[in-house]
Amino acid sequence: MQQLKCCVVVPTYNNGKTLKKVLDGILCHTPNIIVINDGSTDATEEILRAYPQLVQLHLGKNQGKGHALRTGFKKALALGYNFALTIDSDGQHFPEDIPAFIKALEQEPSKKVLFIGSRNMQQSDVPGRSSFGNRFSNFWFWVETGTWLKDTQCGFRLYPLEAIKDMKFYTPKFEFEIEVIVRAAWNGITVKNIPVNILYDDPERVSHFRPIIDFARISVLNTWLVLVALVYIKPRDLFQRLKKKGFKRFFYEDFLHNQDSPRKKAFSIALGIFIGLSPLWGFHTVIVIFLALLFKLNKVIAFAFSNISLPPFIPFVLYLSLQTGAWVTGRELSFSINEVDENFEIIKNLQTYIIGSLTLSTLSAVTLGLLAYIFLSIFDRKKIAIHNG
Repeated sequence: MQQLKCCVVVPTYNNGKTLKKVLDGILCHTPNIIVINDGSTDATEEILRAYPQLVQLHLGKNQGKGHALRTGFKKALALGYNFALTIDSDGQHFPEDIPAFIKALEQEPSKKVLFIGSRNMQQSDVPGRSSFGNRFSNFWFWVETGTWLKDTQCGFRLYPLEAIKDMKFYTPKFEFEIEVIVRAAWNGITVKNIPVNILYDDPERVSHFRPIIDFARISVLNTWLVLVALVYIKPRDLFQRLKKKGFKRFFYEDFLHNQDSPRKKAFSIALGIFIGLSPLWGFHTVIVIFLALLFKLNKVIAFAFSNISLPPFIPFVLYLSLQTGAWVTGRELSFSINEVDENFEIIKNLQTYIIGSLTLSTLSAVTLGLLAYIFLSIFDRKKIAIHNG
């Protein structure tokens, strides 16, 4: 821990019954401890007087776990630490697991990694609401980042302080622990689980998590993070990958040589084309990525093909949709593509446009999806043949 410049940050609020046991356990592994007394009104301050060797920050009033953690991180950076282990003071974590985090960090080639303890949520003393809340959180973290973790709520963690010090965070309470790992993943930090032990049935344990209020706050946060991920993060990552690799390399590596089956790729193409040609202007990106996640399709391929309606192509898409709509409804339309581009009153032809747009998007998705499946199946067989010599 000395070589890695790692300390332990302990936020505490009215956990006087378990705080001493937690601190004594940590001291068996390191003296580098920062305690943040988050406005406790019990015997916490008196207990901490017995530990003058520890760095202590006493906040005047309770401001939430997220605020306490950020305060501790700021102090750790000022003291020259690069990493911080965080342990809850309610006694549910075992300090004996500290070496597991350090060993995992030592083995990582890149130190831009954030470790989260992975609890055994199947053991008998785990409350049902905790198990459900964890599954709920894991699912939304996957939607927001594309990474699946077994546990996203455990407070036993190792943070790369240098890597997160310039990030902006907006949540002060329990939901901070969700926000920080999502934003870390968005900024290229690897987020991983490490198995840890857990104790839930300690009669002296006091939890300050409020099931209704805090769950509601987490739900609001996840709603916002999902919107940001769909509208900005995922398109940003796609364009960065495309820019870095160039179109040809991107096409071969991310499209042709992707490990997904030809069927999955073809469905992803069909989805992208259907949404891209649909009359859902302004929501194409959000809808296509959400549906790709929902149906477990290839997000990159679906998003790429949804851009069939990029601005230069919009007049052609409108024109073809209107002509298709006229064909389906039997209505006669007389206009040129220039009129669609320059001065076309879409409201007068809205019904025709919507019918034509949905028909065109469906036919195009089915046709191009089938052609893509045939092409990709042939390519996949050739690739297997080459691989087998």
